[in-house]
Amino acid sequence: MKLAVTIRTLGVLFMLFSTTLILPLAVSLVYRDGQAAHFSITFALAAAIGLAFWLPVRRRHSTIRTRDGFAIVALMWTAMSVLGAVPFMLALDLSFADALFESASGYTTTGATVLSGLDEMPRSILLYRQELQWLGGIGVVVLSVALLPMLGIGGMQLYRAEVPGPFKDERVTPRIARTARRLSELYVAFTAACALCYWLAGMEPFDAIAHGMATVATGGYSTHDASIAYFDSPLIELVAIVFMLIGSINFSVHFLAWRTLHFKLYGRDTQTRVFLSLVAILTAFTALVLYAAGTYERPTEALRYAAFQVVSSMSTTGFSTANFSLWPLALPVLMIFASFIGGCAGSTSGGLKVIRFVVLAKQAGVHLKRLIHPRSQNPVRVDGRIVPDSIIDGIWGFFTVYIAVFAVLMLVLMLDGVDQVTAFGAVATTLNNLGPGLGEVAVTFASMSEPATLLMAFSMILGRLEIFTFLVLLTPAFWRR
Repeated sequence: MKLAVTIRTLGVLFMLFSTTLILPLAVSLVYRDGQAAHFSITFALAAAIGLAFWLPVRRRHSTIRTRDGFAIVALMWTAMSVLGAVPFMLALDLSFADALFESASGYTTTGATVLSGLDEMPRSILLYRQELQWLGGIGVVVLSVALLPMLGIGGMQLYRAEVPGPFKDERVTPRIARTARRLSELYVAFTAACALCYWLAGMEPFDAIAHGMATVATGGYSTHDASIAYFDSPLIELVAIVFMLIGSINFSVHFLAWRTLHFKLYGRDTQTRVFLSLVAILTAFTALVLYAAGTYERPTEALRYAAFQVVSSMSTTGFSTANFSLWPLALPVLMIFASFIGGCAGSTSGGLKVIRFVVLAKQAGVHLKRLIHPRSQNPVRVDGRIVPDSIIDGIWGFFTVYIAVFAVLMLVLMLDGVDQVTAFGAVATTLNNLGPGLGEVAVTFASMSEPATLLMAFSMILGRLEIFTFLVLLTPAFWRR
């Protein structure tokens, strides 16, 4: 690993982070909520650290290799989460563990929180939370098409052969600048459209902008304790559903469809079709159970709440119009299982990603055929292309590591005294970047001990970087010259 390049890049990132504090600082000054000093201190701290990192190595220019990219990304997400915790500690007098959890939840677009009383909280802090998720969302999209394909764990590398323009070939090169620019333009456009639709649907401008940031990022932070339920508006919920779905679809597909105005591309993409089909099936099933169990008296009411919570869970956004942990029968666990599937690779959503399940399902079909016809040759295909064995092996490896990490995290929480349901819900919601969990963490993580809170903050970062980005740093091969 080239230490100088890593330090210089981190220095630039710290300085860039300091500029993101200008917006909440301006909001604090406009609303005179008394938080301007806290944001100013954080701004100065971030800029000073950035300069201290950058100045000594500013003249050392070198190409960033793949291994450098892994180190930079892992360190960046961790460092940004730590630095992002400072305003929460200063403004809300939170402990470091709680502040780090809130910051990491924002950057990883998880949406889990330790806070309450959002309706009375300073607007600058509320906007800062939303901004963290918005920045985390675009960071995830760029990461997923630029670096994660190098890991070979069965995600975006399936699209490398077909995606044209800035999304093709190597990612950890100067091409990343063009990739980031194109994705950023699309991301900003979707955010603006979402905020406008929220405003037209009845939100006040501040709430519309704040929720627009969180929705496209599939983040889940709200400016109200009751989340989207605060507005009690079917039209606002419809806007949220549409843009949660948009945020959950591969941004490379968005790019192709909107650049050519050829929207049939959405229907031709296997991953998108499967994702939308699963959403429809789960919505219908959930609505049927809710109505049959008498949770809602009218079928339309059951469909309204089912559609919102299914989309929110499967997109791993975490907005809520109802506390699904109180729903009858198997529905609470079903919502958590939906977050395991997650959205599409190359989107802002979390979870294991639809494309991995598609590949494994197709591989299972191939094996069934071989049981009948042992000599047949039936390669796994996605969108007409043969999936290399290396990618299938990578997917199996990812599933294996995911299950192992999940089990370890859950056991550690239980050793800390957390009950089984809460431990399962906490690990599932943080590792999948969902937000709401089960048991004591169905609404907030405030009841967890400091060690457990720090562990769940790490779980969110681990899940957002798809585990291997961190684990690859622990391999001896990574550190060899």
